[in-house]
Amino acid sequence: MIALGEFHSGLVSIAGRPNVGKSTIMNSLLGEKVAITTPKPQTTRTCVRGVLTGSGYQAVFIDTPGMHSPRNKLGEYMIRQAEASLAEVDTVLYIIEPKAADGSGAVMKANGIDAGVCGKLKRLNKTAKFLVINKIDTIKKERLLRIIDIYRNLCDFTEIVPVSALKGENMGLLLEKIIEYLPQGPMYFPDDTLTDQPERVIIAELIREQALYLLEDEIPHGIAVQVMAVKERPGRSLCDVEAEIYCERDSHKGIIIGRNGAALKEIGARARAAIERLLGLQVYLRLWVKVKKNWRDTGHPEKLLVT
Repeated sequence: MIALGEFHSGLVSIAGRPNVGKSTIMNSLLGEKVAITTPKPQTTRTCVRGVLTGSGYQAVFIDTPGMHSPRNKLGEYMIRQAEASLAEVDTVLYIIEPKAADGSGAVMKANGIDAGVCGKLKRLNKTAKFLVINKIDTIKKERLLRIIDIYRNLCDFTEIVPVSALKGENMGLLLEKIIEYLPQGPMYFPDDTLTDQPERVIIAELIREQALYLLEDEIPHGIAVQVMAVKERPGRSLCDVEAEIYCERDSHKGIIIGRNGAALKEIGARARAAIERLLGLQVYLRLWVKVKKNWRDTGHPEKLLVT
C-alpha cells in the first residue's frame, strides 16, 4: 500500500520464452496496445517500454525478446537485450505458459531455458521476482498446482500469479502486486506518456505485425521494416508514410509482393488502418520490398530494427 504523499516508481521487466504472451500481458496492464502481438514466436525483437502512471506510482514496463537458443546474430542480439533487462530493473515478471511447463519430454528444451533463466534470477538479490503463469484458461486447477510446484524448485519467486492476459483473468491482481513492490522513487516520464518508442518505430512495427499475420511461416523472421518518411500534408488531415520491407532472398520478395502485388497490397491495407488509429489521421502508405541477403547474420543486424 502506498502511503499518502509518497510516490513510488520502478522498472519492470517482462521476460520469458517466445510466444508465452509477454506483449499481450504488457498491453493488458497498460490498457492500451503498445507492443505488437502475433501467434508467431519472436515477434518482439527489441525491448519495448510501456509506461503506466496512477495515483502515487509509475511503473515502466519493459517487454523483452523471447528467451531462446539463437541461430544467428540477430538472435544473439535479442538474447543480449533480454538478459540485460534482468539486471537493471526493480521487478522481473517471468512469464510461462502451461503447455511448455508440464514436465513432458517434448518440452525439456523449453524447461532447460527456464532453468537457465531462473538460475540468473536467483542472483538478483534486490529484485522482486514474479512467476506469472499465463493462459490459465487452457488448463485445469490440478495441473496448475503441479506447474507451481515445478517452478518453485527452480527459483525462490517473490510472488506466483496465475493469469489469462487474453481473458483479463487475475490481471488486476497482478497489477496490484506489481504496485505493492515498487520502491519509492521519482516520476521517470510525464504522466501522459504511454511509451518512449519514437513514432516511426511504432509505425514500422505495425507494418511488420501485419506481415507476420499474412506471410508464410518461413518468411516473417527474415523481414525487417524501416520507415523512410512520415510527412503530414499542410492544411489537410492526411499523412504520407513511406516504408521499406527488407527480406533475405529474391524468392521471399516475390512472396511478399504476391501475384499482381496482392500480398503487399493486403499488408499495406491492414497496416494503414492500424497507423491511422495511431496517428488519428488519414494515411497514404507506400511500401517497397528490397532484398538484403542474410541480413540477420551479417554485421550488425540490429541496425535494421531501428528506424
